[in-house]
Amino acid sequence: MRRGGPSVLGIVLAGGEGKRLMPLTTDRAKPAVTFGGTYRLVDFVLSNLVNADVLRICVLTQYKSHSLDRHITTTWRMSSLLGNYVTPVPAQQRLGPRWYLGSADAILQSLNLVHDEQPEYVAVFGADHVYRMDPRQMLAQHIEGGAGVTVAGIRVPRAQSSAFGVITPGSDGRTIRRFLEKPADPPGLPDAPDTVFASMGNYVFTTKVLVEALHRDAEDGQSVHDMGGSILPQLTTRGEAQLYDFDDNHVPGETTRDQGYWRDVGTLDAYYEAHMDLIAERPAFNLYNRQWPVYTHSGQLSPARFSAGGIASESIISAGCLIRGQVTRSVLSPGVRVDPGAVVQGSVLHDNVRIGRGAVVRGAVLDKNVEVPPGATIGVSPDRDAELYTVSTGGVIALGKGQRVS
Repeated sequence: MRRGGPSVLGIVLAGGEGKRLMPLTTDRAKPAVTFGGTYRLVDFVLSNLVNADVLRICVLTQYKSHSLDRHITTTWRMSSLLGNYVTPVPAQQRLGPRWYLGSADAILQSLNLVHDEQPEYVAVFGADHVYRMDPRQMLAQHIEGGAGVTVAGIRVPRAQSSAFGVITPGSDGRTIRRFLEKPADPPGLPDAPDTVFASMGNYVFTTKVLVEALHRDAEDGQSVHDMGGSILPQLTTRGEAQLYDFDDNHVPGETTRDQGYWRDVGTLDAYYEAHMDLIAERPAFNLYNRQWPVYTHSGQLSPARFSAGGIASESIISAGCLIRGQVTRSVLSPGVRVDPGAVVQGSVLHDNVRIGRGAVVRGAVLDKNVEVPPGATIGVSPDRDAELYTVSTGGVIALGKGQRVS
């Protein structure tokens, strides 16, 4: 925070493997996956923290982190004159010859960062969600309520509860009575029986409470050493956990349509659907909010170009693209080429993908450097696609970085 306000250290948990996003995570950590044409998933949480004046941020990395580390160090350069920074922190085996056992152990092994900064509060946020949020409002409630930890929660259908940590609030609507990690059949909310509060994976801790909780957890031989599976239940039992309702959060420039938007894009289907949210006639998530921007590194590329016969509609077209075919309802990252006669429909194409003359691509996610040969088809023959490529339960076809197309 700025001088005069409470001191806050941001810790972003970015070590996840992202198995459900394969093949996009075959060669990179999930937070480094491209989203929305030019962004990486980690850019959304970092933008939220920086916009809220949390300007000292450590990003804890582990799994295949080179792409993520490079993006952070080349993009997120803060003012060293003012002592601000965003820095990747790889696993360093500070507590012995072991890698991180879980997200809580990752912070335990990195407590030197907390001891060096000596902040009053620590904001521990996840790295792979798409949303806008002002963490200052959550911090204000945390301080007002005197909580040890405040957990951001969002209402989701009860049927989806097995994918999230589920918060049961007390009668005051704020104290957390129970915290269940991915329960199969949790109780609904009193005012909405078919709805539960899901944890967004964003926490604000009073520093002393966090440090003590991590040490208690380290001594528990039965613990899974996870923030949601271990630390939150521990602090809930001690009566130190409170809920922050994400619906109460408002950022400058938001619209009634995208206020409260939050997506966990941990599966291919969720990742694809979140892209479709961007290109709707009335986007469910507005990338063009200049009052609460999402920052990234744009690179040095020429503007997108449309040659004779090149058409794009209901799409996002990034810089450096050359469109000579037809593109509809798609998101194209920098450097994509669509040759004459090619058709791209309802697809997400990452950097430097090339669609050859007369090729057809429908309902697909193609990672960077994929080349679709002239006349080839993806998304036309379901049986053939299932034989050659990764196909999600929702029917999204995905090809990994540089994957060969037959």
